[in-house]
Amino acid sequence: MNENSKKQLKKTGRPLKNDPAKIRYTISFNEEEHARFLALFDQSGMQVKAHFITSCIFDKTMKSVQIDKGTVDFYMRLTSFHSQFRSIGVNYNQIVKLLYKSFSEKKASAYLYKLEKQTAEMVQLFKKVVEITEEFDKKHLKNSLKNDSENRKK
Repeated sequence: MNENSKKQLKKTGRPLKNDPAKIRYTISFNEEEHARFLALFDQSGMQVKAHFITSCIFDKTMKSVQIDKGTVDFYMRLTSFHSQFRSIGVNYNQIVKLLYKSFSEKKASAYLYKLEKQTAEMVQLFKKVVEITEEFDKKHLKNSLKNDSENRKK
């Protein structure tokens, strides 16, 4: 008789779900983060915080970035190039000060004229670098972002 009553107890209650949510994660907030979370939760109009968190995680698109070695190399060289331009600017200011201290105004002006020509050439070179960078951005970076979004849709 005990066996029959145990079997009956198991059948009572709510029916079991096909795919129960058994895996749990916990997070900790400080006071400011908790206030922001509650404000977002209230704005959502949802009744259950777990459903709100789930919708935030799975319904919003996440950006993933693939690291291309060629792109990283290009970026590093471009950064190095930019730092060299900055150091040239610092040196440029130092040269102008030295020219006016060390030489007469006429001689300093002559040297500055030559320096201006070199600077104009450098500006043209920098414009070419910017054009090449924009071209690289259009060809490679935009295409890789487009391919990523297409792959997610599939």
